[in-house]
Amino acid sequence: MLMAMGVLLLARPAAADVTFFLGTNPTPDYRMTRGIAAGVNMLVVGFEFDYSHTNGNEETGIPKLQTGMLNVLVMTPTKTQVYFTAGAGGFREYLGDVSETNWGTNVGGGLKLSILGPLQLRLDYRVFALRGEVKYRNPQRFYGGVTIPF
Repeated sequence: MLMAMGVLLLARPAAADVTFFLGTNPTPDYRMTRGIAAGVNMLVVGFEFDYSHTNGNEETGIPKLQTGMLNVLVMTPTKTQVYFTAGAGGFREYLGDVSETNWGTNVGGGLKLSILGPLQLRLDYRVFALRGEVKYRNPQRFYGGVTIPF
């Protein structure tokens, strides 16, 4: 218990980072998603905002999806960081003239690996729970991105 308290008391200063990502949303069919996440990380807790845009396909009736989420991350205080995240925010699902704008939540996790100097490779998986009259209530997202700390 004393060791745990010691680790928490020796917290390093908060560090910020930004991640540019590309990935896939396999709900209901694989579609490209892209976005950006920016956050502040402390020793084991972090906060971030992420925005993503997922392509749709009008021919097959699959809507586009935009999300903007505020997330809390709990991570390991190591060079390679494993993290779990949960958050909430807004979204817009749209197909042609039909759209739904509402709020939703997400949970997920991932890891950040150092690749070159301060740059990190980030791998992330999320499951969303969207509210309202949506076509796909629980889309998923997997992405890889480059994280730049500052």
